Amino acid sequence: MDYIEKDNLEITRQTKGLIPIVPFSMIKNEILGKKYDLSLAFTTMKDMRSLSKKHKGNYNHLNTLAFPFDENSGEIAMNLQTIRSQAKDHDKKYLEFLIFLFIHSSLHLKGYKHGSEMEKLEEKYFKKFNK
Repeated sequence: MDYIEKDNLEITRQTKGLIPIVPFSMIKNEILGKKYDLSLAFTTMKDMRSLSKKHKGNYNHLNTLAFPFDENSGEIAMNLQTIRSQAKDHDKKYLEFLIFLFIHSSLHLKGYKHGSEMEKLEEKYFKKFNK
């Protein structure tokens, strides 16, 4: 299992392979703030299915899930296998889609719900961090 901790961001990978090279800390600080304590877990498909069923009541949320603990902390769970397989369906490369979903989940932790305001922010942050 890989583990990185930086700028109130803890990243763990419970699957094989390396942690993707993405500016997670910069994105987190921009959207949630430097003081926000965030845990980012790259989980197995089995764990994502379990989390989706437990917290959403179905198996539809298999790429990313966001769990706010309070206004200053939360967790994002992501399944890289699902993200990789869904990227083309969203007209994105793998790392682009990973960045987009991390932004999406961070905005949920900030309190945003699906809608035009959230979509505008997703686009803004995606343009900034997808370089």
